[in-house]
Amino acid sequence: MRRGSGGMRGSALRGAVPLLGCLLAAASSTRPECSIMQEIEEERSQCLAELTWDNQTSGCRRQWDNITCWPEAEVGEVVVRPCPKYFRFLTSYLGNVTRNCTSQGWSDVYPAPYAVACGYDSNSTPGEEQTAFYGTVKTGYTIGHTLSLIALTAAMIILCLFRKLHCTRNYIHMHLFMSFIMRAIAVFIKDVILFESGESEHCFVSSVGCKAMMVFFQYCVMANFFWLLVEGLYFTPCWSSPFFSERKYFWWYILIGWGAPSVFITAWTIVRIYFFDVGCWEEIVESPFWWIIKTPILVSILVNFILFICIIRILVQKLHSPDVGHNETSQYSRLAKSTLLLIPLFGIHYIMFAFFPDNFKAEVKLVFELVVGSFQGFVVAVLYCFLNGEVQAELKRKWRRWHLERFLGSDMKYHHPSLGSNGTNFSTQISMLTKCSPKTRRCSGFQAEFSLV
Repeated sequence: MRRGSGGMRGSALRGAVPLLGCLLAAASSTRPECSIMQEIEEERSQCLAELTWDNQTSGCRRQWDNITCWPEAEVGEVVVRPCPKYFRFLTSYLGNVTRNCTSQGWSDVYPAPYAVACGYDSNSTPGEEQTAFYGTVKTGYTIGHTLSLIALTAAMIILCLFRKLHCTRNYIHMHLFMSFIMRAIAVFIKDVILFESGESEHCFVSSVGCKAMMVFFQYCVMANFFWLLVEGLYFTPCWSSPFFSERKYFWWYILIGWGAPSVFITAWTIVRIYFFDVGCWEEIVESPFWWIIKTPILVSILVNFILFICIIRILVQKLHSPDVGHNETSQYSRLAKSTLLLIPLFGIHYIMFAFFPDNFKAEVKLVFELVVGSFQGFVVAVLYCFLNGEVQAELKRKWRRWHLERFLGSDMKYHHPSLGSNGTNFSTQISMLTKCSPKTRRCSGFQAEFSLV
């Protein structure tokens, strides 16, 4: 038998796996070539299992050549097999491969090699273009998550340090920022584990650490969607009722944002352990249990979209009220700005592809959800922290106070500090001047978010 050719063909196939894998990236959130490798492994296992029952002593025995399973055959028999199923990712034409059973064993495959027989043409197949496309998408969302991580971290520091910015509205923003930060970190960890390794052996490794990473990743993604939902649930009554109590429902918001995802992810984890414990749990498309995660996310997107429409409707009604001026250009400009401010906060862009099949406009969907979505945290941090009127006012106040204290401090190096008749020094007077009344310490509410309008 000519056994060497099978090994060489297997090596060639493994070299082509990354190219094949890129074509599956639109349908999987994991390292894509694992789908192909697992399909090959299933066929190999089935072939070797049938080999144990093969009692043929003459002719050619059943053989697995690392690509196709060849059944037993008599000497002189010509065996024709269809091309392996995974070639469908490279070409719409699936031909046949043939081998002869000779007295010396199996002949080489003809027409050879497999790529030629199965209709793969490196010049006409857009494999390299799609490989470049998916590489560009990965680069794009890596840049987006990096910028978001930096901006969100800075925003969190600002909101935590300045006590005058502590209020229910900003607390909810901080939780949303944290969910974006966790999502970005989870994406980086997942990419390192599933994409950076040059080998494909991890496709068949079911380590606890790998599964725990996927559980953490799915939790971060769902928590991010639920905190976008919390923003919608918080803002809508603010717009509709001026007497809305901010603190009354705060702990309910916490429970929805962090608790609800825990319930769904725990249920998904238990189901995967007992009913679908395959690989690193990264395969999501062909698993019916994926709906345990997908359904609540779709519901959150739909509810947020409905709340967004309600807020726009309230805005339109307020702009047309008798108390508002009748400058139509100014009114529609304010409405447009308010709408644009709410889109990233509510994650409205997700509605575009949320309810379409996974293979509908896959490339456009990838760009929109992965690349554009990765910049969402950056945009939210800029709009609701760095460009927020309250934040800017507080930063300016702290900056002026620091300059004033620095000036007085340098002046007092050469002069003894003089005490007023009431015994209070300059620094204490400055502190008193910078303090605000209890009313000003109370956050001005959701209207401050639209100080740019």
